[in-house]
Amino acid sequence: MAGLRALLDELGEQPGMPELVANDLEFHSRIAAASGNPLLCSMLESISGPTVRARVWRGITQEEAVPRTLAEHRAILDALAVHDTDAARAWATIHVSGVTRWLDNSR
Repeated sequence: MAGLRALLDELGEQPGMPELVANDLEFHSRIAAASGNPLLCSMLESISGPTVRARVWRGITQEEAVPRTLAEHRAILDALAVHDTDAARAWATIHVSGVTRWLDNSR
């Protein structure tokens, strides 16, 4: 948890897009690794690389994407820190569905 919190803290409140995307990838990767689920890690790895451009583009074109991403990551981390798996799952669902909606609308 401390490592994830430090990862988020090092970004600051208004990170540049390259820093945010790198941090985003690392955040998701660390959570997947901590799950102990090799299938989840493999799936995440297979979709992370091809989505980098989309993540950057979303951060540039979608108003509030950066603060929303930071807030959702913090909410996921806060839930994990207190072992509230239901809240962590709910925040992760919100986080992923927001990106999915954006992708669907940007086609």
